[in-house]
Amino acid sequence: MELTPIQREILTALINLYRQNKSAIKGEIIAEVIDRNPGTVRNQMQSLKALGLVEGVPGPKGGYKATGASYAALNVDELEMEAVVPIYKDKKFMEGLTAAEISFTTVRHPDTCNGIIRILGDIRDFDTGNIIQVGPTPVNKLIVRGKVMGRDDSSNALLFSITEMVSLPKRPIKDYLSNKTITIPANATIQEAARIFTRNNIHGAPVEDKGTMVGVITFTDIGNTLASGKVNLKIREIMSKEIISVDGETPLYDVVKVFDQKKVGRLMVTDGGRYIGIISKTDVLHEMAVY
Repeated sequence: MELTPIQREILTALINLYRQNKSAIKGEIIAEVIDRNPGTVRNQMQSLKALGLVEGVPGPKGGYKATGASYAALNVDELEMEAVVPIYKDKKFMEGLTAAEISFTTVRHPDTCNGIIRILGDIRDFDTGNIIQVGPTPVNKLIVRGKVMGRDDSSNALLFSITEMVSLPKRPIKDYLSNKTITIPANATIQEAARIFTRNNIHGAPVEDKGTMVGVITFTDIGNTLASGKVNLKIREIMSKEIISVDGETPLYDVVKVFDQKKVGRLMVTDGGRYIGIISKTDVLHEMAVY
């Protein structure tokens, strides 16, 4: 259905306002949002009603509601339940907005990559030069960042140059564990632990005592101990006794959040309460690398 720019603008505003209020929207409110004369909006509403895109709701709390056909006319999916894809402008979370669609207009150029993001919600606060972030998306945890290059109010879309994109895999964290897990005996000396680290090219490991994980030791712990002159201590005396763990079925995206919240470099991985391995920030970065 071919709509005029003003009709598209009115329908877009109506849908956005209805998403926020879940009730009929008065023409005066739409006119204020799109900065048009209320009489113009009323006249256009008659045409939109005739096209079957809008229905009127009588009464003091009445107004207008968009029909299912209006969503199709704007090429917007009408969802009973939707996951909000957050949008940030200059690092500020934008309330009431969600990304409906992201498409790429340029991907072949070695220095530039541009895209278009269609938004549900009022985009009039965005201007050229704003830094935006979109995501994470609900399925593939895609995050896109860039700079606004232009705004199309009729299609409620932003054109932006993309500076970075990150997508974390959905697979559970247990899939990233190596088959061989190195442990350090609790009664090992600092020198013995350092040799195990060097031989296996690792920088941290769980500490084991009679088959039970009792802590975590890192090269940093060893270095700090040696710097203080305490060269004869056992690993059980300098290890961190706080064991932070995640279940092996936890998606990689959620594991990254645990790293950030707990401010640690390694996490124990469990399966049914049983220790099955250890994952580090380095392991996560390795999985995110592009080969």
